Amino acid sequence: MEKTKQKYRHELKYVISETDRVLIKSRLEHLIPLDSHVKDTGVYSIRSLYFDDYDNRCFMENASGTDPREKFRIRIYNGSAKRISLELKKKERGKTLKLSCPLTEEQCRLLMSGRLPAPDASYPPLLQKLLMQMRTRLLRPVVIVEYDRIPYVCRDGNVRITLDMNISSSNRTECFLDPVIARRPVMEAGSHILEVKYDEFLPDYIKISLELGTLRQTSFSKFYLCRYYHL
Repeated sequence: MEKTKQKYRHELKYVISETDRVLIKSRLEHLIPLDSHVKDTGVYSIRSLYFDDYDNRCFMENASGTDPREKFRIRIYNGSAKRISLELKKKERGKTLKLSCPLTEEQCRLLMSGRLPAPDASYPPLLQKLLMQMRTRLLRPVVIVEYDRIPYVCRDGNVRITLDMNISSSNRTECFLDPVIARRPVMEAGSHILEVKYDEFLPDYIKISLELGTLRQTSFSKFYLCRYYHL
């Protein structure tokens, strides 16, 4: 079923060094638990296929900080087609909203090739919206973003903290569902992304654990970084 509850959340992003990553990980692993979806390694890989229109509006809006803005993506985990999600990410007034619905592998393969599934009134509203924008705005798949993630979660404030490593991209959108794809790194070696997401408040004990004095907040998304190298 499509998620219908719409809640905007704070989403802060920081560029961190390998030293920062190791330090933050050592603090958090004794403070809050890992996401239950991770396996024994404590890490999972995320691969997303992003859409943009004929004049690269999503990329340009991200670069200029347009508010509000939104973008579509299809996401899988650990290179597997067993769980495929269509997601819409909205940014408004400094907060973020994510909506999602499941896709079948057949639907995904059509969309990643730029084709539209046959009309069907039973499709979730989110898929209906994407199909409409593919017809009217000529949205199409443009870039693959892949990275490894260490996710921590906390019920207080509904906090989610992620350490994203090995961020890379590919313009071989037709290979999105392949188990392994050729990619290129988009950040300097030893540079990673820390993301801090929460609802109304960030507990002080978590905030203190993240205070390193070296964090550099960024407004650019992984989508922007990966598209930058393929335009």
